[in-house]
Amino acid sequence: MKLKAEQHRCAEAILDMQQTAESPDLSLVTVENPELQLPAENPQPEDFSVNETFTYPGCAAAGCQTELTMDDIEKMEDVLRQNTAELVDLRSKALDTQFSQEAFEKNEDKTKFYTGLPNFLVLIQIFELCEPYITSGPMSLLSKFEQFILVLLRLRLNLPLKDLAFRFNISLSTASRVWHKVIDILHKRLEFLIEWPERHVLQATMPLSFRQAFGCKVAVIVDCFEVFIERPSNLLAQAQTWSNYKHHHTVKFLIGVAPKGYVTYISSAWGGRVSDKQITIESGLLKNLLPGDIVLADRGFNIGDNVGFYCASLQTPAFTKGRKQLSAYEVAE
Repeated sequence: MKLKAEQHRCAEAILDMQQTAESPDLSLVTVENPELQLPAENPQPEDFSVNETFTYPGCAAAGCQTELTMDDIEKMEDVLRQNTAELVDLRSKALDTQFSQEAFEKNEDKTKFYTGLPNFLVLIQIFELCEPYITSGPMSLLSKFEQFILVLLRLRLNLPLKDLAFRFNISLSTASRVWHKVIDILHKRLEFLIEWPERHVLQATMPLSFRQAFGCKVAVIVDCFEVFIERPSNLLAQAQTWSNYKHHHTVKFLIGVAPKGYVTYISSAWGGRVSDKQITIESGLLKNLLPGDIVLADRGFNIGDNVGFYCASLQTPAFTKGRKQLSAYEVAE
């Protein structure tokens, strides 16, 4: 048994020596021993040149060379800086054509022109009053601020809905839907801004020209304005909305403005056929007058007697009816 075990160990030793001779250790293959280099499996063509040198596992040296110089790197950096500057310039120009909150925040002139408001701070305060009531979901094409600006653009510049649809890249029906929805929100949320001022407030804010001409008693300047509408299908509505002055179907509003210039009264809508006198009497504006107040109006407001009921007076330009010209005193007045 011992003899067989010794023979078995001798046979294993001989096999190990044969395997070692047939498969040399790759760790001995180095750059310093070129005679031990293994032949490449896929030799490169003779005209193929590579600037890198490779070694097999265990090699002590490996290098990488490049042909780029410092001048080449500096040129690449100059091109990168130029491209970056062009991108910034294009982004700035693209921002000027947009109606986003960022575009208005960085351009006060744009805010004044498109909205009529003095600055971005006032614009954002009004927007925050209306924002909770403006809907904007994942499927909405416009943000809440863009819907708000669309309505202000139409109010300020009287832009057609088709023009607004092109500007905001939406359909005409979407622009119309946004307009009708947000204008109602503005009316409800900003209605508190129109109020009749107290007499001491009027006197404290009275412009010097009014003080010199009328004293401190001018309470309001009244006038009417009309808005064109489509011809109603109802015959009675056609008759009520036809305006002989505009020669069109309109709705008429009475507006009151303080001497300082802010709006203090707006009536409900009336048919364009109604006279200035009737709308003034029936709208309720005269109930705000105090004894001694002065009302300024155009010639068409023949309401002197009605204003007198409230112990106030009416000032209108003189009439030239039946005369060639006004007297010097009337012209001065």
